[in-house]
Amino acid sequence: MTVHPIVIYGEPVLHRPAETVTEFDDALRTLVADMHETLDASNGVGLAAPQIGVGKRIFVYHADDDTGVRRHGVFVNPVLVSSRIPDTRPDPAEETEGCLSVPSLDFPLKRAERVTINGVDETGAPVSLSAEGWFARIMQHEYDHLQGTLYVDRLDKRWAKKWKKEQAAAGFDEPGRSWMPGVDPDPFGH
Repeated sequence: MTVHPIVIYGEPVLHRPAETVTEFDDALRTLVADMHETLDASNGVGLAAPQIGVGKRIFVYHADDDTGVRRHGVFVNPVLVSSRIPDTRPDPAEETEGCLSVPSLDFPLKRAERVTINGVDETGAPVSLSAEGWFARIMQHEYDHLQGTLYVDRLDKRWAKKWKKEQAAAGFDEPGRSWMPGVDPDPFGH
């Protein structure tokens, strides 16, 4: 297994919809294993293939759900259905997100409380789960990556303004930037 560099906001693969996976072969299984290894090295909770420069509809996750059960898995070609996103402002103390492709920054974002996600794993076997709260947030965040959307693209007007300032200061609009989990300093201080 190989740890891959994580590309940073501004890299074109992050800003376009990912392609449907059609080949369930050894190359796909190796890619998924590499994604799990990269996620572990990054100390994150989820990782989408576009974040390592691969424009395919795949994401992996390693996170506790709201009942404290550790979940570990993969979705290939997922479909997500969510409850309605409340119209209220996000609570900065409870509803903040970060992203491995937007290192060192986090912002409040309102998300749906419940989701159901269906897809297949790296062998083509069906996988499905329903999630609430924090775990539902992770599923929505990773699914968004497959649509070419990063969480900072969804911020409300107030937080979007702060993001634009931070984006300019960090240079998060230039392609070709990345960081290497396990080698570069952890941008979130884990």
